[in-house]
Amino acid sequence: MIELPESTTLAKQMREALISKQVAGVAVQTSPHKWAWFNGDGSDYEERLRGKTVTGGDSYGGMAELQLEEMKLIFCDGTNLRYIAPEAKQPEKHQLKIDFADGSALVCSVQMYGGMWLMEGDAYEGYAKSSKEKVKPLDAAFDEAHFEALFASAKPTLSAKALLATEQRIPGLGNGVLQDILFNARVHPRRKLNTLDDEDKSRLFHSISSTLKAMTEQGGRDTEKDLFNQKGGYQTILSSKTLPYPCSVCGGGLVRQAYMGGNVYFCPICQSL
Repeated sequence: MIELPESTTLAKQMREALISKQVAGVAVQTSPHKWAWFNGDGSDYEERLRGKTVTGGDSYGGMAELQLEEMKLIFCDGTNLRYIAPEAKQPEKHQLKIDFADGSALVCSVQMYGGMWLMEGDAYEGYAKSSKEKVKPLDAAFDEAHFEALFASAKPTLSAKALLATEQRIPGLGNGVLQDILFNARVHPRRKLNTLDDEDKSRLFHSISSTLKAMTEQGGRDTEKDLFNQKGGYQTILSSKTLPYPCSVCGGGLVRQAYMGGNVYFCPICQSL
């Protein structure tokens, strides 16, 4: 899933690989997917994008944005973006494919669900607008006072996972990056906010910043792939990849549990409930 480290990486790679390329054609829902989201049904993307030139790329929260003349394509959630070089074999199944005049392409496929929204001008709508307007966890404005305000505005009976990864309180922080953030803070994902003292909260705040910074600087997590189909360089501490191995700190067994619509990974010794 695209979260902050991946959106930042994708935006950088789109700037480097796609700027000045001209759109020659667009294919939408070649392989139909119920949970592939477009503006409308996407049938007008071809008409609106043909002939447009890529001008840049940006990211905010868990969204990556491809900028074209007076337009932008916003990708989020489970959308997989792949750059296909000229002469390379192109995949047959995809939910969105943008062909460029030089023979290269940007191919987008959706796993469980994902957005590919085409918007015009400087206006943003819905989920994208909310994500763009909120303070991002790597912004200078995301300081301890801002985190304390987020904490104070939440119900005391919320869990640590609910605080960090629901209602887009912190754009780009989802269930994926959550695992290592909580591990580094030594906070169990089910821990209620009213059980956290000032030291717990301080560790949690600093873990958000330091963990996301490390993930971003290393090109995303090793559980996700970038624009060139390469895994991110950040080695996850807690994920499906590490579950078979002992905890890197205490040597105990790691645990995976279903919780709040997704799996959580934790060390029951280091992250005592």
